[in-house]
Amino acid sequence: MRSAREQRYGEETGVRGAAGQEVAVTADGLPEWLDPVARAADTIEPRQLSRFLPPESGGRQSAVLILFGHGPRGPELLLMERAGTLRSHAGQPSFPGGALDPQDGDPDGPGPVRAALREAQEETGLDPSGVQVFGVLPRLYIPVSGFVVTPVLGWWRRPSPVGAVDQAETARVFTVPVADLTDPAHRVTTRHPSGHTGPAFLVENALVWGFTAGVIDRILHYAGWEIPWDRDKQVPLDWRS
Repeated sequence: MRSAREQRYGEETGVRGAAGQEVAVTADGLPEWLDPVARAADTIEPRQLSRFLPPESGGRQSAVLILFGHGPRGPELLLMERAGTLRSHAGQPSFPGGALDPQDGDPDGPGPVRAALREAQEETGLDPSGVQVFGVLPRLYIPVSGFVVTPVLGWWRRPSPVGAVDQAETARVFTVPVADLTDPAHRVTTRHPSGHTGPAFLVENALVWGFTAGVIDRILHYAGWEIPWDRDKQVPLDWRS
């Protein structure tokens, strides 16, 4: 039986990728190691992901692609680093993604899936036809930018070459082994000058923090992959962050 989310975002909504092919949101045929993520995605509630939830009205609709692949060191996650010259979130590692365009369609239907795949292709050169979308998480909110973000979960079934398509927007594209993300030695807590604290990861010569780190942290937790780590190990953030 197809889950409620599969019915909402899958074939019944006619979701199509950037190349025009049908994109069904389904967990069928996933590698076994991804099953815990798929199960969590089907039941997780917004408050379990973040304390920042969308307002009743307003906010800019957007989507990100949380893409899992399998590399030389096993399961891995695709990330990118934003260019240091950008006005918003400069130099910050993130998931590929961005705002919904009118052609993406209904934000309450296929729009977020279409936007996540389209933005990932535009930013990293990813071939969306090689991605199996297997889940859509509840909408979250980034107060500093006003974005209402829908995280879209994908399995990189047929990997394709990726890299920074536009250096003015993206400094680099890289993958992070899940083993590094779960390693307590790579986990820290960031403290913003405003006083806000949150989980972070020291991986691939980058500090992954903020919205991206928060979502990764919750996925690791609800998938049962989290290993106890020292939450008192803090890294201060620059006031411009």
